[in-house]
Amino acid sequence: MTAPSDRILALDTVRGVAVMGILLMNIVAFAMPQAAYFNPHAYGGAAGADLAVYLVNFVLFDGKMRGLFSFLFGASMLLVIDRAEAKGESAVRVHYARMLTLLAFGLAHLWLVWWGDILNLYALIGMIAFAFRRTDTPRLVGLGAVLVLAQCLLDGLMAGSVAQATADLRSADPNAAHAAAATLAGFARGFGVPSPAAIAADLSEHRGSWSMIGAARWREEAWSPLRGLLLFGWETLGYMLLGMAAFRGGLLTGGWSRAAYVRWMKLGFAIGVPGYAALALWLVATQFSLVSTAVTLAVATLLRPPMILAWACLILLAMRPGGTLTMRVAAAGRMAFTNYLATSLICTTLFYGYGFGLYGTLSRWQLYPLVALVCAAMLLWSKPWLESFRYGPFEWLWRSFARGRLQPMRK
Repeated sequence: MTAPSDRILALDTVRGVAVMGILLMNIVAFAMPQAAYFNPHAYGGAAGADLAVYLVNFVLFDGKMRGLFSFLFGASMLLVIDRAEAKGESAVRVHYARMLTLLAFGLAHLWLVWWGDILNLYALIGMIAFAFRRTDTPRLVGLGAVLVLAQCLLDGLMAGSVAQATADLRSADPNAAHAAAATLAGFARGFGVPSPAAIAADLSEHRGSWSMIGAARWREEAWSPLRGLLLFGWETLGYMLLGMAAFRGGLLTGGWSRAAYVRWMKLGFAIGVPGYAALALWLVATQFSLVSTAVTLAVATLLRPPMILAWACLILLAMRPGGTLTMRVAAAGRMAFTNYLATSLICTTLFYGYGFGLYGTLSRWQLYPLVALVCAAMLLWSKPWLESFRYGPFEWLWRSFARGRLQPMRK
């Protein structure tokens, strides 16, 4: 077993990799119409280097970094609860004050900065996950697996709807064909190839002023927290429960033997990489059709947990306590809340019309030098900041609001 300080270092290091890895995928959602995240034919290039970048991200990173971050959220939640109880504080009060404050931050981020906020979902699911804080590790694993399966079935129903609408499009009944076309157009805006008019409208909207973008975002995303809770909450709760199990069982705290980490890393990648590669080949062969993309979204849900496990094991195997890179990555992880929000502020300023207006001007591969610069900035600034201050700026605000008083900031 590692020492207590190294156990926290393990959590921070994995979180640091996750917060940087999330940007590998989110950068597309900052810079292009939403459908481009799932479908390279929607925007940003679907050949050569652009397709290669999409496929590498799909196989290795898409959903895995988000899932890893969700695992860590569950683990950190238990850590805070344990510390509160050790101090004789009310775990209920501490936890729900943190979640309500996080929800407020998430909604502000969603409605004022960027449509892709995940914090509001974490806050809502975190309120539910608290009920499982005393559940033993085997049951946490079982419940997490059931919830991931439920998400797969829900996504499978969506894929079935796409397939049915595609079949109805050829119906002799004009009313049925018209309804099917409208249904498919809605799916295309999400993960297919939107119409040229829809793309033009999206580009015009995001190249406008802050008030124009904000009005459109409010119109489209006002109720997205509830929609996200219903559509994606199953998987997110499942990941949090699995993260709680990984914390209790020592996986995320560096408590396993090196041989165990190697064994589970190999198994996770052996299941996930070939599975994702097969899905990638199918997507390319079918030209990313709506049906194949929808089916892929459902099947990938089952492949993500082994990949998340493998990534966690790989990161912890590579971690070197006291090493220069490890300590910088861990510092970025300690400031993950600040770095996540700062990424949104930086990227929306770069791409949206009220900033530098780069939205829709770069191809997919051209986004990644920007990702490298932002990740380098996280590594460069997080450690020096934490040498002078106890928390990152947004961590300090979160802690102060949740506790109802300003917290000491300087060391």
